[in-house]
Amino acid sequence: MIKLIAIDLDGTLLNNEKKISERNKTVLKKAKAAGIKIVICTGRPLRAIRPYLEELDLKDAGDYSITFNGGLVQKNDTGEVMEKAALQLADVHNLIGLAKELDLSLDVLSDEIVLNLPTSNNHLSIYGSLNPLLDCRPFMIEELTEDLLYNKAVIAYDQEFLDEQIKKIPAVFRENYEVIKTRNNLLEFMPKGITKAYGISLLAKDLGIKQEEVMGIGDEENDLPMIEYAGIGVAMENAIDLVKSAADIVTLSNEADGVAQVIENYVLNQGGI
Repeated sequence: MIKLIAIDLDGTLLNNEKKISERNKTVLKKAKAAGIKIVICTGRPLRAIRPYLEELDLKDAGDYSITFNGGLVQKNDTGEVMEKAALQLADVHNLIGLAKELDLSLDVLSDEIVLNLPTSNNHLSIYGSLNPLLDCRPFMIEELTEDLLYNKAVIAYDQEFLDEQIKKIPAVFRENYEVIKTRNNLLEFMPKGITKAYGISLLAKDLGIKQEEVMGIGDEENDLPMIEYAGIGVAMENAIDLVKSAADIVTLSNEADGVAQVIENYVLNQGGI
């Protein structure tokens, strides 16, 4: 029996207009009313998903989110951090060096603020335009200190140039960090071992929920660990092939209410696989 449903946002719960359909809202509210934990699992900070939590009535005590690709487990009503994993200052400086070599701008997320670092004058970050709810601020490298929180680092730029530069990343960075494309124009860096699956596993443990009682729904490379971890791993029809091949179920696309469809069939109606 599924007791927790972890759901990605972009390309999964959200349609191509970045909206939640009425059918998805209705089904998720039914699932919550049935006592199932509905957990948004995203690379975004809590600030950038609050409107969606409001829409879904997920702001009560006992509602949780996984943010920063598993780096934080948070209570939705208060924002309290239950579990945390972050980059160290030395990691940030390593990634600054990489970004300079790639001639790309590096953004570092520090809690709910995005620190725009001047690592390239030629290829400026488009991260702020990808999500207007982000609080992006120019920040000097020499202002970085040990006492700041560094949740993750990202490089956001047009896909064609970004993909060419990704090929130049030395293998040591993939050995030391989680290096994942979460959109075609967004590359993210997390501490090694910190994934959506990691965050979900910590929350499930805190709530006394078994791995086989978790459903995970996603579409992109950063959703792969979640799909593999979940008792029922679900890929969207629009998911990348890697995610589809790892999933137990392929549901309809994000434009066709795939989230609602799979929850109705395999959770609310107690279907099997």
